Amino acid sequence: MFVSFFPRPKRFFLSVAVWALVCILGWYAGADELGVYFGAPHPDAATTPVIGVSVFWSSAFIWFYLYFALATLVFAAVWMWFDPHPWAHWSILGSALILFTTYYQVQVSVAINNWYGPFYDLVQAAVSQSRPVSVSEFYLGLGSFAGIAFVAVFIYVLTRFFVSHYIFRWRTAMNDYYMSHWPHLRNIEGAAQRVQEDTMRFSSIMEDLGVSFVDSIMTLIAFLPVLLRFSSIVTELPIVGEVPHALVVAAIFWSAFGTVLLGLAGIKLPGLSFLNQRVEAAYRKELVYGEDDANRAQPPTVAMLFANVRRNYFRLYFHYMYFNIARGAYLQSDNIFAYFILTPTLAAGKITLGPLNQILSAFGQVRSSFQYLVSSWSTIIELISIYKRLRGFEATIRGEPLPSIEAEATA
Repeated sequence: MFVSFFPRPKRFFLSVAVWALVCILGWYAGADELGVYFGAPHPDAATTPVIGVSVFWSSAFIWFYLYFALATLVFAAVWMWFDPHPWAHWSILGSALILFTTYYQVQVSVAINNWYGPFYDLVQAAVSQSRPVSVSEFYLGLGSFAGIAFVAVFIYVLTRFFVSHYIFRWRTAMNDYYMSHWPHLRNIEGAAQRVQEDTMRFSSIMEDLGVSFVDSIMTLIAFLPVLLRFSSIVTELPIVGEVPHALVVAAIFWSAFGTVLLGLAGIKLPGLSFLNQRVEAAYRKELVYGEDDANRAQPPTVAMLFANVRRNYFRLYFHYMYFNIARGAYLQSDNIFAYFILTPTLAAGKITLGPLNQILSAFGQVRSSFQYLVSSWSTIIELISIYKRLRGFEATIRGEPLPSIEAEATA
């Protein structure tokens, strides 16, 4: 799954993590200040955030673009020299582009969050009549949002278009790799399905989960400082009272609780999903044989195979029942959790409408990032089952014994 597309996957992903950490530490250790020589403001300068679409071509942003491009080119050059790979341009440079566009999308969300403050304070001033508000001020505020929204749509479309091509190249690499070992694989149960359908499903799921995961990490990096800033306003939590960095603590606690809850509720589902693919493949294979051979797909055999399908589906339905109860209850509670956390602050009248919307938006972004496993758990279950099938496939290529679940299913 990975060696076909990435050079030396274990070392590659470890090097990605190490290089990313080095670049991030380097940025905050002083590289961001080098942008001053290109006209960027000093990072410690007490300036208010730029509101509107112009933030994306401000000098500070342009310096970051150059820094990211330089870091990417150095990393790619080292790997292409150290271990040339036929798919290196897509796996290395393509991955870097996806990281950048995802970061850009998160920055769009940050720009919108910054827009909330002055615009909703403008709304509050108009409603409370605390100061005169002209129609042109509203139009200017809405125009500012429209500019940011246009960038958001453009970057989203660009990202999804490129990711679709990137994932299909990954599927092509897997397909070529498996087909080069077809003589060793053709006798495995469901070999054709694994090459055609499982690689297709693996690619499509990775397209959704991979981008969502990167987006969650980028969102945390971008919005945690926002929550830390607003924690100076929100200092008290219900029941427990005053807590340092209250908003960050609340977001982490609530997200960790949901992850553990759904992890325990869905612990049996990956294995059952894997077995479900096996019984479906066995039933389908017998029917395909019956198309060409009158002695195959006889009623007793078909009835037995379909009984296995029915039995496994009924087990899945049962386990998904209590999993969905836990998931539904948690997600419904999640809708009001932010207001519950802000109740002492709202009752004390410490914030206006603008900061309230900024806090709700930033808290929701951080909370949803920490809840990546919660929101994606059903899809992750499917991915794990596909991964198990392809791992069994690859064990045959390397002459290794079958994974335990593969051997149990075969028995």
